[in-house]
Amino acid sequence: MKKGERELRPSLRGTNFERRKYPRFSFVLPVEYWQIDKSRSRPGQASNISEGGLLLRLSEPLEIGQVVGLTLFITSGPDLDAIEALAQVEVVWQDTLAGKDGAYRVGVKFVDISPEDLDKLRRLLNTLTDL
Repeated sequence: MKKGERELRPSLRGTNFERRKYPRFSFVLPVEYWQIDKSRSRPGQASNISEGGLLLRLSEPLEIGQVVGLTLFITSGPDLDAIEALAQVEVVWQDTLAGKDGAYRVGVKFVDISPEDLDKLRRLLNTLTDL
């Protein structure tokens, strides 16, 4: 190296490496969920959707590791369709949204989804890729 030259070193500062297995899409859909040990379902919203899971906005907190049933409602033209799955609350995070509605954001991953519903989900994500 000549005098006055700086050695160039790789820098990770400001670099955001995506560690998720599946790409996520910001898209809000209505969802109905239920705790496995309770029969009553409750409404919520799903967003930040991927093939592996999604972000839920709920009116109650859930336990990390808890498995919930959910129905994700999608529209396909004039038709309403649904995707059903079991999802587990991720260890990664859960937080309370500021504001008076007391909503909770919960990251979940799919743990059981039928091949047919997984195909519906993939078709939905493909349409989001094209947007």
